[in-house]
Amino acid sequence: MRTSPSPSAISATSAAFSALLLVLLAVLVPFSALSAWVDLEIDDTDRYVAAVSPLSSDPAVRNTVADLVTEEAMRQIDLGPLQDTVREFLHGSAQSFTTTEAFRNAWDTANRAAHKAVAAALDGDSGEPVTIDLAPVIDQVKQDLVRDGVPFADLIPVERTEITVLGPGQADDLRSSFRWLRYCSIWPAVATLVLLVLVVGIATVRRGLRAGLWATAIVGAGFVLGAVVLRVLVATGRSRVLDEVPGSDRDAATAVFDALTASLRTTVWVVLAVGAVLLVGAVAARVLLRNKRSPADVR
Repeated sequence: MRTSPSPSAISATSAAFSALLLVLLAVLVPFSALSAWVDLEIDDTDRYVAAVSPLSSDPAVRNTVADLVTEEAMRQIDLGPLQDTVREFLHGSAQSFTTTEAFRNAWDTANRAAHKAVAAALDGDSGEPVTIDLAPVIDQVKQDLVRDGVPFADLIPVERTEITVLGPGQADDLRSSFRWLRYCSIWPAVATLVLLVLVVGIATVRRGLRAGLWATAIVGAGFVLGAVVLRVLVATGRSRVLDEVPGSDRDAATAVFDALTASLRTTVWVVLAVGAVLLVGAVAARVLLRNKRSPADVR
C-alpha cells in the first residue's frame, strides 16, 4: 500500500526547493539585467548616445575638454612671461564654449562615432584600453574659437585625443564577460520570467493556493536578493574600473561610467520594488487566508 509523504518530509522538500530558488534568482536576476543592458544599450548606437548625451552639461566632462584644448594649444605657443595669462584666457574661452548648443551637438557627434570604437574595443585584443576620441569635439571648439576671434585659437591642433574610460587590465578582464553577455542577449531575462510563472503556476495547481502564495513570496525574496547582488556588482565594477583610469581622466570617466550604468541602477530599484511587493503581498495573503480558516483546516 502506497503511503503519502510525511509532513516533515514535505517541509524539508519545500525548504530545499525554496533555498534552491533563492540561489537561482540571486544569479539569474543580475545576469539577466546585465545581458539585456549590453544588448539594448551598450550595443545600440542610439541608446548609447542617448545615455551619454547629457554629459555635455557635466562639469567634469566640460572641464576635461577645456583642459585638453588648452594643453594642446599651449604646446604650440611660447610667449614667455605671458604664457600663464594666455593659458587662463584660452581655458576660459574653451570652457565658455562648452556651455553652448554647438558643443552639445559636437559631443553627440563624437560619441556616435566613438560608439563603434568602444564596441570594437570590447571585442579587441588584450592590452588595449577602451577610450573615447575627443578629436571631433576639439575640432568644433577650435572652429568656434577662431570664428569668435580668440587669439591663438588657430594653433589648437586637431588630432586624436583620448579619454580613457576602461584601463587595459580591466578591459581584458571584462572582454570575455561582454562576449558572453552579447551572446545571451535578452534570453536570460525571458527564461527567468518563464521559470517564475511555471514555478508559481505548478505550485498553485498541484498543492493549492497557499503553496502558490508561498512560491510567490519566495520569488519576491529572490527578486530582492537579486537586486542587491546586481547593485553590489555595479558598485564593485565602478570601483575596479576607475582604479585603473589615469588621474587626469578619472572625473570624466566617472561621469561616463555612471551615465552608461544609470539604467542598471534604475533596474535595481524596479526589481527591488517588485520583489518587495510580491513578498509582502504573498505573505499578507497567506495570513489572511489562514485567518479565514478554522484551526482544524490549518496544517
